[in-house]
Amino acid sequence: MTEELKSKLADGLIGLGLSPTQGQIDQLALYCDRLLEKNQVMNLTAITDPADVVTLHFLDSAALLASRDFGGKKIIDVGTGGGFPGLVLKILEPTIRLTLLDTLGKRMDWLEEVSGELGLTGVTFVKGRAEEFSHKKEFRDSYDLAVSRALASMPMLAELCIPYVKVGGQFLAMKSSKSDEEVQAAEKIIRTLGGENLQVSEYPLPGTDVSHRIVTVNKGRPTPKGYPRKWTKIKEAKM
Repeated sequence: MTEELKSKLADGLIGLGLSPTQGQIDQLALYCDRLLEKNQVMNLTAITDPADVVTLHFLDSAALLASRDFGGKKIIDVGTGGGFPGLVLKILEPTIRLTLLDTLGKRMDWLEEVSGELGLTGVTFVKGRAEEFSHKKEFRDSYDLAVSRALASMPMLAELCIPYVKVGGQFLAMKSSKSDEEVQAAEKIIRTLGGENLQVSEYPLPGTDVSHRIVTVNKGRPTPKGYPRKWTKIKEAKM
């Protein structure tokens, strides 16, 4: 990443109300470089311009930190893909205890490798299906926050993520500004899963004229036994 892009990244983070250190900017720059290198042989991102990685991946992910206090929280990033938003959150708020979950083993191996190169600690890497691991005692109803970005429609996403959240915690879905219909369609399953007080907030993406959304669901009671359902049943809930 060029010095000019590093400056753009720092300005964007400050524009979100964050206070990045030079060390964190350097970590994100290295992450960008390694992401685009590996992307030549593995599908990690459709975004291949470093400037777009800064805006559409890093600043978009960092917007979560501007929305609430993540300090010391136990967090799971469901369907993390190339590490978004989870690794960006960890770099900018090192005190979080992070679990990255994805089905693709090779992708998770790379995330573990790059996390080591970035000097990150307190990160757990889980290879598997979201609807299966949330039935395990050590994962179920146990996280302060579950986050997910660009993984599935809201009804499906709610069923995959809410079971991980402890009572009193929150599920945060990162969505486009045109998600009204799918958010409304998810309200019933959210209540079934123990969620309540659904809130939608919009944020501008620094350096663009684009706005995205954070859909927040509070966990009011434990997720009933039997949820999440098998994948074939969850797919029936999609938009």
